[in-house]
Amino acid sequence: MLIYVLAAVSTLLFALGVLNDPRRFSNAVFLGLAVALLTIGLIGEAVKAAPGPVSELIRATLIVVLVAAVTLLACYLIGNGVRMVRKEGRRLANLLSLLAGTGILAIGALLLVAIGTGLRPLSIAAGITFVLVSYFAFLFVCFVGYGFLYGRIKVREPLDYVIVLGSGLLGGKRVPPLLASRLERGRAVWEGQATLHGRTPILITSGGQGPDEDLPESHAMAQYLVERGFPEDFIVREDKSRTTEENLRFSKAIMELSRPDYHCAVVTNNFHVFRSALVARATGVRGQVLGSPTSRYFLPSATLREFTAVVMSRKLLNAAACVLLAQQCWVTIW
Repeated sequence: MLIYVLAAVSTLLFALGVLNDPRRFSNAVFLGLAVALLTIGLIGEAVKAAPGPVSELIRATLIVVLVAAVTLLACYLIGNGVRMVRKEGRRLANLLSLLAGTGILAIGALLLVAIGTGLRPLSIAAGITFVLVSYFAFLFVCFVGYGFLYGRIKVREPLDYVIVLGSGLLGGKRVPPLLASRLERGRAVWEGQATLHGRTPILITSGGQGPDEDLPESHAMAQYLVERGFPEDFIVREDKSRTTEENLRFSKAIMELSRPDYHCAVVTNNFHVFRSALVARATGVRGQVLGSPTSRYFLPSATLREFTAVVMSRKLLNAAACVLLAQQCWVTIW
C-alpha cells in the first residue's frame, strides 16, 4: 500500500510542478518516480497473486525481457555510434552512443564475473557500479520521457518574439541542415502567429561568430531567411553569444529593451528542447521552447550530450547522491 501512496504523492508533486513552471527538471524526476513506483507495485501484486509456478515464471520472464532489452539497447547504441563516426567524424560528442553501448556491455560482463567468482572486492565494485549506473539511467529516462512530453506543448498565447538558436555554420559561412531545420520551424511559428492572432512578432536570430567561421551565425541565419522571402524588417540579429546560456541571456536583453513585458518562443532542435527550457528558466527568459526535426541517426549521441550537460550543471547534487548510494551499497554487500 505504501508504494501506491508514494506514487500518488509523486504524481501530485509532478502536477504541481508543471502548473508552477513546466521548465523544471524536478518535474521529470517526479514523473519518473510516479511511473516507476506504480509499475513496481503492480508487478509485485501480480507476482504475489499468482500461484507458485506462475509466480516463478513471471519473475523469470521479467529477468529475460530486461536482459534482452538492455543487450539490444547496447547493440543499437554501438551501431549508431559507428554510423555517427562515419558521418560526423571522431569528435568526442560523436562517440557518446558508442561509448554508452560499450559501457553497458562491460558492466554486464563485470556483473557476470562477480557473480561467477563470488569474490567480495569484485562484488562490491560491481554492485557500486551497477547502482550508480542505474541512478543515472533512471535520470536519463526521466530526461528523455519528460522532454518528449514538454516538446509537445503548443504555444497558445500571442508572441512578441521568436528566438532561433544558432548551432554552427558549414564551411564557416553556410547554414547546415540542422540549423536550417530550426529556421524553418521558427518561420512556421512566426507565420502561425499572424494566422492565429493577427500579429507579426520579431524573429531574433541568435548566434555569434566562432573561431572557424567567416561571419556571425545570426547573420548567416538572417541571410538564409531573407533569401527565402522572409521580410528583413522583422529580423533582429543577436551576434555576440557563444553558448545556449548566452543565446538566451543576450536575446533577453534585446527583448526587455523594447518590450519589458514580452512573451516569446525559443526554437531549437528537438533533442535540445528540454535543456534549453531549463536554461531559459535559469536565465529568466519568459517563453516556451519548441523543437524542430533532427535526423534519426543524430539523436542518440545528441541526446546523451544534452543529458550530460544537464547532469554537469547539477554536479554537486549528483555527486552527493552518488556518494550516498555508493556508501549504502558498500554497507549492504560488506
